[in-house]
Order: sequence, then C-alpha cells, then structure tokens
Amino acid sequence: MDIQDEIKKSLQVLHEGGTLIYPTDTVWGIGCDATNYLAVDKIHRIKRRYGTKSLIVLIDSFDSLALYVKNVPEITFDLLQSINNPVTIIYSNARNLAPNVIAKDGTIAIRIVKEKFCNSLISQFGRPIVSTSANFTSEPTPTLFNQISEELKSQVDYVVSYNQDSFILSKPSTIIRLFENGLYSIIRE
Repeated sequence: MDIQDEIKKSLQVLHEGGTLIYPTDTVWGIGCDATNYLAVDKIHRIKRRYGTKSLIVLIDSFDSLALYVKNVPEITFDLLQSINNPVTIIYSNARNLAPNVIAKDGTIAIRIVKEKFCNSLISQFGRPIVSTSANFTSEPTPTLFNQISEELKSQVDYVVSYNQDSFILSKPSTIIRLFENGLYSIIRE
C-alpha cells in the first residue's frame, strides 16, 4: 500500500474513534484522536496504563499550537527552531483536548511532527493525534516495527503498513517543560 492509501485508511479509523499503530518521527506509536475521550480511554486500556501519566499529542504545525494551549510562551518558536531533533514540549493550560489526555495539573505534552506520514495524516485529519510508544506499560520501547509484540498489534483497530521495513534506529524525543514565564527545564535529552 502506498502512503496515500495508508493515510486514507488511518483517517477512516481515526474518524471512527479507533486506534492505530503508526510510524512517528521518533518511535512506532499507538495513536487515536486526541480530542475523543473514548478513543483516548482505549489507548490507556491497551497500554495497561491507568490514569497515571498523560499522553503526548502530535500536531502538524506551529500555528496549531494556540488551539490546544491557552498561553503559548513567546520563547516557544525560538526554542523549537534551536533544536534539530524531535522535541516534545510540556505546556501549561491545555485546552480543546480530551480530558484524559491532559495531565492532572492541566499540562499537555505536544510535539510538532515533521515526518511525512504523520504530518500528512494530522493535517488531513484536522485534529491532533495521540502518540505513545507501541508497547505495554513498563516494557521496553520498540525502536523498530518488528519489535512490537503481536499481542499489542492485535488490540488496535489498524496497523499502518507504511515504513514497517525501515531499519533507521529511532529514539524517543527530547522532552522540555516550558513554563508560562518563558523559563524551561529539560526532562529527557
């Protein structure tokens, strides 16, 4: 299947409130519509994660950020431009997202994804999608598609076939906590 066919099938799954395993700009992820409470709940159940951690949300552009964060600190654009690797930023005052994707303190972890498949999928979907590593909680993060357990694959609604044969070793994104006053701290490099 080519990339457009995979995007079309993935869009159908997302519109129906389903879950999918898909390639991101970092590692293979499990995703769903980040604005759909029931879809996000499915992700928590699949991961065997029971409300203890928030999830990362992927968006397609810097311009979309203000839709999901009440106050985007002025330093954000410069910070994103200064880091070459994928970077996830934790922002205060999340909004317009499913409550169960937001941390209890009102923060949300967002990454602007540049990878072709993800960016096109999110852009065509018109909403952010959840991105959490394609593994059960407390198990190692798979860096290649063939490391994802068959049990996990069987629990999602769709497994994207695009890029499954890629042998580019990936790693999770850098995570930065950005405060409204413009100060920040690096949580994971």
